[in-house]
Amino acid sequence: MQYEQILIGWRDDMPITPTAIRPPDDPFRTVWQSACLAGFTLMAVSPKPTNASIAAATTMVTAPVNNPRLGIALMILATFIFSVQDGISRLLASEYNVMTVVMLRYWFFALFVIALSRVKYGSVRAVARTKQPVVQIARGVLLVAEICVAVVSFTLIGLVDFHAIFSAYPLMIAALSAPLLGERVGWRRWFAITAGFVGMIIALNPTAMAFNIATMLPVLGTVMFAIYSIMTRYAARKDSAETSFFWTGVAGAVAISFIAPFYWTPPQGIDWLWMLTLCITGLTGHFCMIKALAVTEVSTVQPFAYFSLIFASAVGVIFFDDRLYLHVVLGGSIIVLAGLFTLWRERVAAQKLAAASHNTEPT
Repeated sequence: MQYEQILIGWRDDMPITPTAIRPPDDPFRTVWQSACLAGFTLMAVSPKPTNASIAAATTMVTAPVNNPRLGIALMILATFIFSVQDGISRLLASEYNVMTVVMLRYWFFALFVIALSRVKYGSVRAVARTKQPVVQIARGVLLVAEICVAVVSFTLIGLVDFHAIFSAYPLMIAALSAPLLGERVGWRRWFAITAGFVGMIIALNPTAMAFNIATMLPVLGTVMFAIYSIMTRYAARKDSAETSFFWTGVAGAVAISFIAPFYWTPPQGIDWLWMLTLCITGLTGHFCMIKALAVTEVSTVQPFAYFSLIFASAVGVIFFDDRLYLHVVLGGSIIVLAGLFTLWRERVAAQKLAAASHNTEPT
């Protein structure tokens, strides 16, 4: 979905601010900032910065490079790749224990993060240094747990139903950011959030099915990812994006390694190739997403992350015989429209803030 988040499947879940919508001078920083917020892996090559640049990674900005068409194309490609990744996760989870699939995926993730820290910055310790270890570890553990919930959901209710519900996570982030982070959410966005939750209820169709664990798993996964995203915002107040990304991979890998070995089922034959493909799709998907964020503004490409709902539904229908029910289509559409409206209001608020800051600058 990932979401690892993701998101938005991706995903970048920071509030859109005058600095957040401009890419930094090093495209790799855009990659790492976006990926750590989504909890995903990525790949990039750029000159090695100093330790001082690590500390300033989230604050250094320069004139934006703006190529909206390329950015939109890359974001749509990224959502397609992530949808394929979800399909592979479902395929493997239907044959092997979910813990096995997620553990192998996280081992690859953790090794990549450690190697990247060593090659990119010359010191794993420098990147891992954190002022809030409890928060960072909790983030990593929560995300790996959320991924396990998501993969189980794939096998129980299918990709279509899961992604219809999971599309509401940006709305949950907006709702939780007010009480937990003290961010201001206007009445228009509260209206959109309410509409999105109504869409979620319609998608769940409570009048036609019992509220059992299978139907509630996507709701649980959505809430977990929203809380993870809020914790990521909180961690960003004291730690760099690089540090948060490091702990996302390492803490998650360590956490699942305590549990998954008890459920270990070794992949057989060609399934090892599927496992490798699962890991590679995570890298290539985030590479495309991060390149998209490097060539245009976040606010330009963010709405196109909702293409993941279309692509994931197509994968589910074509390869797993998922069915498109009217209530799922209707509820998912309401959620997406509410999310797009929320993103638009955030962009309007950011533009007003930028204009106000410009008017108050001394001349």
